[in-house]
Amino acid sequence: MGTLSLIWGILAIIGMIVGFFPCFGSLNWLNIPFSGIGLIISIVALVKTKEGSKILPVVGIVCCSIAVFLGLIRLIAGGGVL
Repeated sequence: MGTLSLIWGILAIIGMIVGFFPCFGSLNWLNIPFSGIGLIISIVALVKTKEGSKILPVVGIVCCSIAVFLGLIRLIAGGGVL
């Protein structure tokens, strides 16, 4: 589950980076819910893992949080959210 959260976070970051290119800003409308789901999966993975191997879910949480935050900033700056 930790590996899934890491992969989900990496995909969310890639989607956010693509959303920063001109004419692809509306991709953030899809990437923000995708990142939100990844954030929930990462939190569940963090709760379910043992003490020693909590680094993968934490990285997933950080990646998804960055993707949500910067995606919202991009939508606000581009006029997608008033």
